[in-house]
Amino acid sequence: MDDLDRQILSILRRDARTPYTEIADEIGTSEGTVRNRVDRLTGEGIIERFTVTTRTGNVKAMIEVSVDMNVTTSEVSERMADWEEVDFVWQVSGEDDIVLVVDCVDTQAVNDLISQARELDEVKGTKTRLILDERLG
Repeated sequence: MDDLDRQILSILRRDARTPYTEIADEIGTSEGTVRNRVDRLTGEGIIERFTVTTRTGNVKAMIEVSVDMNVTTSEVSERMADWEEVDFVWQVSGEDDIVLVVDCVDTQAVNDLISQARELDEVKGTKTRLILDERLG
């Protein structure tokens, strides 16, 4: 990945629907170059998906999960990724092992997800942070 790829990715992170012609104009290359590079980055798995961020008025939270030492964290992460309210699942270093970013209709729904996580035998504990404000970086 070179500097041109990084510039394209930076623009797409802010708005995945940015037309390739607009990206090309901004970074000083052709639309075909942008299209080919996005296709390559997608094919190589660097771009995993194009997504939508919404402002639904819902409650967003990060649920930090610690799991038992004898557990395959990726297996637990994969199961949690299937939960409807989960937007992202990150495996992280530090005190906790997994962070869920969730989008729920209300705080009760967040609490239900916390309970669902705690009911898993592999989970030792959880900590939750409500997301008060969100900005694109």
